[in-house]
Amino acid sequence: MKYLSLLFSLIILFSCKQTKQEIVKEEVKKTKINAEVLKSVQLSAGKIIRIDSFPTKHITPRPVDVWLPENYSDEKKYAVLYMHDGQMLFDETSTWNKQEWKIDEVASKLMKEGVTKDFIVVGIHNIPKIRWLDLFPEKAMNFLSAEELETLKSFSNSAVDLKDLTGDEYLQFLVKDLKPYIDATYAVYTNKENTFVAGSSMGGLMSMYAITQYPAIFEGAACISTHWVGGLPNESNPLPNAIFSYLEKNVPDAKTHKIYFDYGNKTLDQYYPQYAPKVDTIFTKNGYTETNYRNVFFEGTDHSEVSWQNRIDIPLTFLLKK
Repeated sequence: MKYLSLLFSLIILFSCKQTKQEIVKEEVKKTKINAEVLKSVQLSAGKIIRIDSFPTKHITPRPVDVWLPENYSDEKKYAVLYMHDGQMLFDETSTWNKQEWKIDEVASKLMKEGVTKDFIVVGIHNIPKIRWLDLFPEKAMNFLSAEELETLKSFSNSAVDLKDLTGDEYLQFLVKDLKPYIDATYAVYTNKENTFVAGSSMGGLMSMYAITQYPAIFEGAACISTHWVGGLPNESNPLPNAIFSYLEKNVPDAKTHKIYFDYGNKTLDQYYPQYAPKVDTIFTKNGYTETNYRNVFFEGTDHSEVSWQNRIDIPLTFLLKK
């Protein structure tokens, strides 16, 4: 009787899991999401499927690109890399500065050579006018005093109000709207161990924020040219200290996570080297070692897609290595 009860419990548990997965897929089907293969995009390999305006109640809807590697097949499973500033990743002919990350070239090479596990890339486009509001780690503002908040308003020349920030909502969109759609639509692993996030500059901050806010969703984050300044470089800027105060209290468990940072020292990156020791201290104090933590300096590199394309293979290998 004991074993029959156990068997019955397992059957019920399995049935519940199946039902939950089916419900998610049904909800995705009910949501009107129009996705089309981009034919005009210039790629080295694979293909891009674009949702022109991903429906969401959390943030302003925007395009989302799903890059599938060459020979993508429903017969196997892929890891997922979510990336910010999605319009800058694949095709320099369509970007504002005629630069790109060359993600399709680098990812294809790494997979073909067997360096990384197979993965797809989901690129979330930014909306330039509200990019800072979307990508700033919102809860870091809780570590500002009233006086510091006034200082921030004065040098930013704008009324900074907590209600205008949408970093938390941006992550809700990623985790509650976008990820369920990707999980239900493509042949991907849905577990934390195969879910990663990456970005540069403010996108680097948001990648850090994503893994600290949702450590059960993301195993790894690549934070490239992380904009620790938080806003415009200014001696009286209180944002770096607020960001680090937030980070100190929200470091994800070193036993089950990987995190990568890097920085150069030219153009906007010149403001980042001073923060490297602080970042190292926070993570090493929390049990991180070279096996699951990197903070790499690239001498002479600037704040541009060209710099990032030349080294993106390093964080991708670190996070997704077989």
